[in-house]
Amino acid sequence: MTYQNIFFQDLNKLGLELDHDQINQFDLYYEFLISENKKFNLTSITEHQEVYKKHFIDSLSLCAYGMNLSDNLQIIDVGSGAGFPGIPLKIAFPHLKITLLDSTNKRVLFLESIIQKLNLIGISPVQGRAEELAHTTLFRGKYDLCVSRAVANLSTLSEYCLPFVKTGGLFISYKTNDIDMELSCADKGISLLGGQVDKQVSFTLPNSDILRSLVGIRKVSETPIKYPRRAGLPTKKPL
Repeated sequence: MTYQNIFFQDLNKLGLELDHDQINQFDLYYEFLISENKKFNLTSITEHQEVYKKHFIDSLSLCAYGMNLSDNLQIIDVGSGAGFPGIPLKIAFPHLKITLLDSTNKRVLFLESIIQKLNLIGISPVQGRAEELAHTTLFRGKYDLCVSRAVANLSTLSEYCLPFVKTGGLFISYKTNDIDMELSCADKGISLLGGQVDKQVSFTLPNSDILRSLVGIRKVSETPIKYPRRAGLPTKKPL
């Protein structure tokens, strides 16, 4: 079975039906990702089928959370890297307004190039650190949804991400393992940041044994102005 047939099956299991142009955008995304990978150090996953499963389908697995992605949501992807999950979400749901935040200049250059190559509108890469940008009026409390596939504990990620979210909005963390203990340890910090656990959705990626969890944290009150703390502290001393 070809990678494209598997991709179609996986999309179907997520309840997604993409048109010819959207499929072509994913193909172009893959080709450009691989061609630029050595220059920008974007991913260790390069095999065709694995990129489609572990990057594209994994990004789109947000559908498993059950939120209405047909709404006109303002989304920020924190620690976007090569554009995951923000760009796959933009391809599948073109109406979404998305900010891709990454601290590394060379990755932001890649994001600018791929956005132009795919003719995507309403998606913007921004270079900066979450600890700094979340204190600016341009970004703080402006988003309906914050998503992140970044590798960090949930307490640290919550401090980076919740300040960007509007009261009533959501932060959804993509996790790769059983996170019950991590969630328990993060509970105090989430509360301090004005968050409350909404739900945890665990599943395997379609047609695989790859375990994933989506952890949703609802912003129930304003994040105190002192958060996020200065650069490095959220990682060194989680709340």
